[in-house]
Amino acid sequence: MPFESTGAAVPTVLAEDDKMKATRWDFAPGTTTGWHEHGMDYAVVVLTDAVMAYEVDGEITERKVSAGETYLRPKGVKHDVRNAGDGPLSFVEIELKG
Repeated sequence: MPFESTGAAVPTVLAEDDKMKATRWDFAPGTTTGWHEHGMDYAVVVLTDAVMAYEVDGEITERKVSAGETYLRPKGVKHDVRNAGDGPLSFVEIELKG
């Protein structure tokens, strides 16, 4: 079953050039990115201790994340991300162009 959303997370582009794009995402509890697919490989750096959930291919994974945690993801995976906790969730997403 897809996420129930209380609204949209807020993206803020921090920097962009011909090689990279860095976007900060801020989520109130229950908000989502909405379904999307990255055209570039990317890294995520978590800024807050929170509970993050993501849905891919109808499967929802929910887990606690910690400030400073970093992970890599490949391009081309259609997904949605949700703040599944009761506090704020923020991370910086760094997309690698070309």
